[in-house]
Amino acid sequence: MAINRRQFLVQNLMTLASLTAASQSARSSAVRESGLSDIFKHDFALGTALSNRTLEGHDSAMLDLVAREFKAITAENAMKWEELHPADRQWNWDSIDRFVEFGKANDMLMAGHTLIWHHQIPDSVFFDRKGRANKRAISKTRLLARMKNHISTVVDRYKGAITLWDVVNEAVNYDHWRHSHWHSIIGPEYLDYAFRFTEEADPKAQLIYNDFSMTAVAKQDFIIEKIQAIRKRGVKIDGVGLQCHVLLDSDAPSIKALETTIIKYAQAGLRVHITELDVDVLPFDNKGSGADLLINREYSPERDPYRDGLPLAISSELANRYAELFRLFVKHKEHIDRVSFWCTSDDESWKNDWPVKGRKNYPLLFDRDRQAKQAYYALRNIKLD
Repeated sequence: MAINRRQFLVQNLMTLASLTAASQSARSSAVRESGLSDIFKHDFALGTALSNRTLEGHDSAMLDLVAREFKAITAENAMKWEELHPADRQWNWDSIDRFVEFGKANDMLMAGHTLIWHHQIPDSVFFDRKGRANKRAISKTRLLARMKNHISTVVDRYKGAITLWDVVNEAVNYDHWRHSHWHSIIGPEYLDYAFRFTEEADPKAQLIYNDFSMTAVAKQDFIIEKIQAIRKRGVKIDGVGLQCHVLLDSDAPSIKALETTIIKYAQAGLRVHITELDVDVLPFDNKGSGADLLINREYSPERDPYRDGLPLAISSELANRYAELFRLFVKHKEHIDRVSFWCTSDDESWKNDWPVKGRKNYPLLFDRDRQAKQAYYALRNIKLD
């Protein structure tokens, strides 16, 4: 009887799963002695994102886990405009100050995420105060002044501590500019201004353009063309951030497509960062939509099949998928500066609420009890076997 690729993987990986699970307890002491970042220290910086819950709740257990396993950190949400700068003269520094303090104490590479994005930003940045019914966009000059003030204030405060910035996030919608308020008021040159303002605030910082679905050929061609044009105008852009939100129930993105993408950006003279890595184990019926937060699907039990726990076979598939990805990253380590997960344990993941709110997902290396999963050991074995 013919079987599909997924069935074949499940049948073969269940055996591997049993062997892996049996050996994990014996390895636990070794895990405590060296973190995952130590295993990959000669390849790239290995990082994770810190959630608001961790930063605001002073979650010492999570911070201890992060300090042991990783050498690079990103603030998942605390540095986004609506969190950090919700009103014209209001700044909420506490969470990011804690983020930086933690990073310094543990000698970590710190990435600032993100300075300019169309999402999670107050309407008041773009519109006057006449109310929603008849709000009016401000002028290009005023918006550029607000952009410069925001970037300069944030980057200057953390200059020398945060040495890497996701300057602009998700400005491209596949093969054209995203029609955001930034774009409609300033024009596509808003990227030039954002990167220029950031460089002026900290000339030594590494400056990144970050986006999802970067393996789509039309999108990567557009991004490379526009970045090269911006650089020719004397604006500094050091690299690209491939968010790398991966699906388990398909080949999206395939290893071949991801490899081609890494090489293509490197050949364009750009350093590559894997910035928001996770592997979604749940069904997803819009595989071409990347990480577009405007997508919102209705909940149904069929879309949430693992409420009672992740089956061993699926856990093994997850481990295999992560191992494939990391073999590729190690193969092209000369082009990759950083590989960073989008949070650390499954309970923290944004994938529990996107694209369907209230599901139970398992996309990361540590479970809800913060115990290492099969995927974690699969990554250790890449370098230790």
